[in-house]
Amino acid sequence: MASTYLTRAFSSGTITTKATWSFWVKFSKINQASGGASCMLFQARDANNSSNSRTYIRWGDGATLDFISYNSSGTIIAEYYTTRLLRDCNSWYHICYSVDTTLAAASDRVKLYINGVRETDFDTSNLTNPGVNQTIKTTSTVFTDISRNGGVNNNFLDGLLSYYIFTDGYTYQADTFGSTDSVTGQWKINTSPTVTYGTNGYFILKNGNSVTDQSGNSNNFTVGAGTLTNASDCPDNVFATWNPLAQILSSIGYEAGNTTIATSADVGQRQSISTLAAFSGKFYMECKLQAIGSNVGGSYPYAGASPQSNFQGDTYTGNASIGYGTTGYVYLNNNSGTNTGTTYTSGDIISVALDVTNSKIYFAKNGTYISNGTGTGNPTTGANPFDISSLTSIDAMGFATSLYNNNGVWQCNFGNGTFGTSTVSSAGTNASSNGIFEYDVPTGYTALSTKGLNL
Repeated sequence: MASTYLTRAFSSGTITTKATWSFWVKFSKINQASGGASCMLFQARDANNSSNSRTYIRWGDGATLDFISYNSSGTIIAEYYTTRLLRDCNSWYHICYSVDTTLAAASDRVKLYINGVRETDFDTSNLTNPGVNQTIKTTSTVFTDISRNGGVNNNFLDGLLSYYIFTDGYTYQADTFGSTDSVTGQWKINTSPTVTYGTNGYFILKNGNSVTDQSGNSNNFTVGAGTLTNASDCPDNVFATWNPLAQILSSIGYEAGNTTIATSADVGQRQSISTLAAFSGKFYMECKLQAIGSNVGGSYPYAGASPQSNFQGDTYTGNASIGYGTTGYVYLNNNSGTNTGTTYTSGDIISVALDVTNSKIYFAKNGTYISNGTGTGNPTTGANPFDISSLTSIDAMGFATSLYNNNGVWQCNFGNGTFGTSTVSSAGTNASSNGIFEYDVPTGYTALSTKGLNL
């Protein structure tokens, strides 16, 4: 959702003493904009660059969650910065703000719930409880924006949003929108909450990327800029992405919800690993080499898999891991390499079929599986694999890729059905019904996701 925002100009703005926001969000970057600036999750504002009469919810600089509201004179009337940091880029967070300024207790007038648990620890240097019966702006006739600093095209969210609900003049707690699973103990989504939305209330991003209001009010939003991509990744089924917290080195960027990696300088090898890994099971992914870049020192892009505990950010996939490179060689634990006879270049899609249970891996170029040196691989039958028992004996296995060049780009599909922001051209078959891929998923394999880990 980077560089993308949703917007609506309401026919009449709302200033109210009661309101509720409920939405699910999956963040991609810890410091969103240049200089570590915050990103907007909601904003109602009447003019560009004005602090007068506006309210916003933001993921703040340093990964705090902030709620701030100004009156018509530009004075802060409500302000809450969490001391807790929201830094998990693999999980979905459920955020619920419940506002009722008619309550007698000042500390109860703005309540924040994260994954069903009320947050009570806020930065005291940035803490302002609204006065009793204090009105706050919740919609605007000019800018009511999601994922934008209203009127200014910056501070976008790089991440995913789902089940975005606002109730105008009505207050609800988090247990209206979710509940604790009796088996797993995890907070889970209520896909059809019973609420009164009020005149300017809305329910968007339900079951996909639709900005059509599902509340019955017809308060539809529009995409103000960028591309709003439909992702299979959702609160009920979290798909793997590249893990930015595992890569602390410079000159590598994560984009498109951490499914795209790109290098910006010739500084040596840069390897990425998936957020999810497994001790057993069979998993499939696809990576499109969007750009090789300018190669340095004879090293090239690789795609493959790595044990989590052996992951190194400053090496190539094939050293303490296994990787298939553009030259057609497959390297395992930095060995001399197996010449598969199949090279690839920018524009090609590399499939990786990872059989953790049987310590095997297979690679395909544009849907055709390559040789392991003795015969063509077939992940469905188990024939002619690359043996990775030396890796599976170490730790849980995750997918991995690497780049060693300036302006190299991998666009990877873990099951969302996209390469970057472009959808697959013609989805292949997938017997597991878990994930959407360009090519047929081998029988017995599935996407690396929370659902896939439990199949």
